Amino acid sequence: MTRETDDKRNFALREESGEETSVFTGKVPRQAALKAARKFDPSESEDAAPREKFRLRERGTHKLHIYEGWAWREDAPEDSPEWMPETITEANVSKQEIEHLEEL
Repeated sequence: MTRETDDKRNFALREESGEETSVFTGKVPRQAALKAARKFDPSESEDAAPREKFRLRERGTHKLHIYEGWAWREDAPEDSPEWMPETITEANVSKQEIEHLEEL
C-alpha cells in the first residue's frame, strides 16, 4: 500500500507570525483545509460568507499551502442520523498558491 492511498498527513494552521495554532489531518491538503475552514465563524448563507485567507504547513516539510476559505450554516439533510444537529456548518476552500519556507 502506498502513502497516497493510506496515510493521513498533518497540516498545521500557521499564523502570519509563524505560530502554528492547530493541526488538521487529511490524506490531501484540501481535506485538511476544509476541516480548518469549518472552524470559521459561519454566515447564514454561502453567498454571504466572507472569504478568509489562511495558511497550512504540511508537518515534516517546508511546504506552505495557502487557501481562501468560507463557512456557512445549512439545514442538515433529511436523512441525517439522529445525533446530528438540525443545522450544520458547511465550508468551501480555494487554493491560492504553495510557498516553500526557508526556515520553520
